[in-house]
Amino acid sequence: MKKIARRQFGIGILLFLVSVSLHAQNPISWDFKLSDAGNGEVNILATATVEQGWYMYDTKIPEGGPNPTMIEFDEIRGAVAVGDFRSIDKEAKVKFDEIFQMEIGSFTNSVTFAQRLKVTDKSAFSVIGNVRAQACNDQTCTPPLPVDFTFSGSDMPASLVVTASASEVDNVLDTETTALTEVLSAAETVSDLSNLTAEPVNSDILWTPVIEDLKVLSDGDDLADASLMSIFLKGLIWGFAALLTPCVWPMIPITVSFFLNRNKKSRKKAIQDASVYGLSIIVIYVTLGLIITAIFGASALNNLATSPVFNLIFFALLITFAFSFMGAFEMVLPASWTNKMDSKVDSSKGWLSLFFMAFTLALVSFSCTGPIIGWLLVDAATHGNFMAPTVGMFGFALALSIPFTLFAIFPSWLKTLPKSGSWLNTVKVVLGFIVLAVSLKFLSVADLSSGWGILDRDIFLALWIVLFVVLGIYLLGKIKLKGDSDMKHVSLTRLVLAMLSFAFAVYMVPGLWGAPLKPLSAIAPPLSTLDFNLTSESKGLVFDDYETGMAYAAREGKPVLLEFGGHGCVNCHKMDATVLAEDRVKNLIEEEFVFIVLMVDERTRLPEILEVDEAGKTSRLRTVGDKWSYLQRHKFGIQSQPYYVVLDHQGKPLSPAHAYDESVDNYVEFLQTGLRNFKN
Repeated sequence: MKKIARRQFGIGILLFLVSVSLHAQNPISWDFKLSDAGNGEVNILATATVEQGWYMYDTKIPEGGPNPTMIEFDEIRGAVAVGDFRSIDKEAKVKFDEIFQMEIGSFTNSVTFAQRLKVTDKSAFSVIGNVRAQACNDQTCTPPLPVDFTFSGSDMPASLVVTASASEVDNVLDTETTALTEVLSAAETVSDLSNLTAEPVNSDILWTPVIEDLKVLSDGDDLADASLMSIFLKGLIWGFAALLTPCVWPMIPITVSFFLNRNKKSRKKAIQDASVYGLSIIVIYVTLGLIITAIFGASALNNLATSPVFNLIFFALLITFAFSFMGAFEMVLPASWTNKMDSKVDSSKGWLSLFFMAFTLALVSFSCTGPIIGWLLVDAATHGNFMAPTVGMFGFALALSIPFTLFAIFPSWLKTLPKSGSWLNTVKVVLGFIVLAVSLKFLSVADLSSGWGILDRDIFLALWIVLFVVLGIYLLGKIKLKGDSDMKHVSLTRLVLAMLSFAFAVYMVPGLWGAPLKPLSAIAPPLSTLDFNLTSESKGLVFDDYETGMAYAAREGKPVLLEFGGHGCVNCHKMDATVLAEDRVKNLIEEEFVFIVLMVDERTRLPEILEVDEAGKTSRLRTVGDKWSYLQRHKFGIQSQPYYVVLDHQGKPLSPAHAYDESVDNYVEFLQTGLRNFKN
């Protein structure tokens, strides 16, 4: 048992749990303070300490270069910023960067930056903001992670003498809220809205919760229940898939034999023990889902799953797993861990020993099941339902536990199982190719959410085409990796799989020039990111601002189709490609509705921070995505995406809400119900 437990285990269990619960550690630590700069001015001094082996960029970077170090202000009262944010204690080390083909300045170790503020009202002084800096080493770079700072009048140097008058600051800081007419004017680039009259929009009415109205219209149908069933089925499918991995498959005959040998004289006792073992597997995985949900909650999990930092961490984690599957290195559990777990199995009696054995299985198999569990939890998080991660893990564990229980009840079935051999290493390598391909999805989510534009649809598809061509070549035996045995001939199974891999690669080629590739719509970046699209068509007028779209709908006399989506929402992309792209749906939306699409993971910063009361706590909305996510929670009482609802001009629902459903007929019925109720 000890040898089996030591064979393989992903040290990725620690990496995965950390990536689910925490953002990446910033290699740059910051210290902030105020100093008297004379003449009624103060300096915000930001001292950065860079970890050994890392460096950060200067505040002045040429156009087209990496992210510069910068300062952002959320709020300034009683002062006004003067001059630039710059280094004051050392010069940047400038050298030619081969990647960006330009001279770029950088800092190592420690450096202090300063931003001058002219103080105009010492008693009202208040500053809230953050600094952002990108850290790099020889292998990787972090995103420009924000680090917040806050100063008030009590932090002012005692020696400061204010020289400016209060009227001067009033002239500097007197800014008006952007009028609705200006927002609508910007929309003229999409369609001709020159005749639109800007009428006052009553935000209180538009943001009024309509949760009870939706319950009445839905007649008891619960979208959350549908989401839970969907995630349960996905967990079940992935659980059965995990059984074919080389970390789990050999454990089936070994563990079942252990139960039968343990209870040779009592078949009933052997069956009972195997059942307890299967239930223990379920308990372990469901507990993991409960812990993660209890710590974060549905809203935080959804925000985390669409976070660029989280997706970059998960991208790196999957790359690590993929290279391990391909034989680059072996991920093993420290011997002390497995020794301790084995001792628990040996020393414990009764059902407790079976639980520790199930826990050992979970540890040993994690080096293969880790990426599957991670992907499942991320998918569950985007459903926004509090119980989604737990339900997903229940489905996964149920599928994983079924064979152990059934083979113990019918041990003769074990003889029909294929023996472990080189085919398991082939399964592992193939899984490595698949994990490598899937990892690009998480990089794409980070790219879309942040607007970097580094992994557009054509680049993504080109990488996938190459991956599946190489996979086909491997299956034909033309490429041999570590752990593979010599092949005298290609089996029929490998030949068929190779042909499927080549066929899939060929299928993706037209996607480089705009083919929709509907089966991949949930994974590949949207068509809008394609550089060269031969099939591009106008989608009509689509608003990305709630109040603006509602005002336009009131002027046109049309109902509103409101969609809550996300750049990283898999099912949103699927719906766009398979349902909303259908002529019946597309024509109905363009002719009869005003379409508003709100991205809950949009990272564009709001002109000013909005403070809202949510469940008795004050929440600060910093980005456009924060605002739309709050709107969905507050007004509609749900957090999952995609989420569609038809509204009248007062923001009241006209039909039951609609979630992910690839039936075009159902979506047309949803639209027509809302349209009929609007006309009535």
